[in-house]
Amino acid sequence: MEKRLLREGRLRVLCVDECGRGSLGGPASAGVAMIDASVTRPLRGLRDSKLLSPRAREALVPKIHRWVVAGAVGHAGAAEVDALGLTAALRLAAHRAIATLPMQADVVLLDGNHDWLTPPGQQSLFGPVLALEAQAATATLTIPEVLTIPEVLTMIKADLHCAGVAAASVLAKVERDALMRNLAAQYPGYGWAENKGYASRQHLEALARLGPCVEHRRTWRLPTPQSAL
Repeated sequence: MEKRLLREGRLRVLCVDECGRGSLGGPASAGVAMIDASVTRPLRGLRDSKLLSPRAREALVPKIHRWVVAGAVGHAGAAEVDALGLTAALRLAAHRAIATLPMQADVVLLDGNHDWLTPPGQQSLFGPVLALEAQAATATLTIPEVLTIPEVLTMIKADLHCAGVAAASVLAKVERDALMRNLAAQYPGYGWAENKGYASRQHLEALARLGPCVEHRRTWRLPTPQSAL
């Protein structure tokens, strides 16, 4: 897919994938990977992050950074998920990642079946940030005014079929997993080092016993002692 887009005249393709969507706690995260004509062949061993072991994903990260033109990961914390809603929080995470890239892209290739990157009411991806998002963000989001991407293409299962999107998924997963391990040390008892904030039996039982911590998504339906397993 990326090669086809480059053959059609695009100079750089920005591949985007997210993780943490279904987690009960921790950040919503987005990885981005830039591909251009200098990326001539696939990276050996690269697949959708869900099909790789943790060790394999971690081993791929430095190789991915050498393989792509540029790559980055952005995050939106649990409080931002609560304040903005999940889709807008994922958008904020992706915008934070893209804002760190040293160059612009001509087109975005996004995993999924709808464009969650472009805020509603904006004609292009990097128009003015919505007031709600700007006010609720805990960190300042700066997007250069000259950075405009006129086209966002969506593709279902792009992380299975597009090497750049698979690379973005690995970057996001590895960095978010590391954040969740750090949060596990700060907020013990929930098993985040193992479940990464998702609704494992261990996590649900801990929530029912301990209640949520500040890194849980409070607007989500979380177990209470009355709903313990």
